[in-house]
Amino acid sequence: MKVVCYGDSNTYGYDPRGYFGGQYDKAWPEILAVKTGWNIINEGMNGREIQTGSVFFPKDTDLLIIMLGTNDLLQARSPEAACEKMEWFLNSLALKRDKILLIAPPPMKLGQWVQSKKLIDSSSALGKHYRCLAKRLGVRFADAGEWNISLAYDGVHLTEKGHIAFADELYNYLVKGE
Repeated sequence: MKVVCYGDSNTYGYDPRGYFGGQYDKAWPEILAVKTGWNIINEGMNGREIQTGSVFFPKDTDLLIIMLGTNDLLQARSPEAACEKMEWFLNSLALKRDKILLIAPPPMKLGQWVQSKKLIDSSSALGKHYRCLAKRLGVRFADAGEWNISLAYDGVHLTEKGHIAFADELYNYLVKGE
């Protein structure tokens, strides 16, 4: 099975512990690849926001996993505005809807990058908006806010254990149907 994981730094595997940052040895897409044996391509990129231009994925993609929105919120967009951008993005994709999995990112928490309760509330609300959008568009949906994923001191990025937990939860969702 060919899976493309398209996201931001939390898909890329950004490690906030270093002075210039870095990358964990294995982010959740690589961990999921080991667990499943699937061909998983990590298309995570630090700082990526929801695209407003068309993005093309290989036609032989069996599953496209999209987890974006955190950077949009960090740029002072509302969850409603992020959801509107996500709707446009999803509608621009050439893949069949049943091959798309939209994941609401884990909500941010108080930390070095997150010092506003409003931002925390916005990140918590994003999952509800994405759930409604996914239902309306007929794409698959998972809410990482329900997965108890540990975040680093910055309040945004997954820890190494967070990546492992994320991959475990996603594995359960995709393979076991839980």
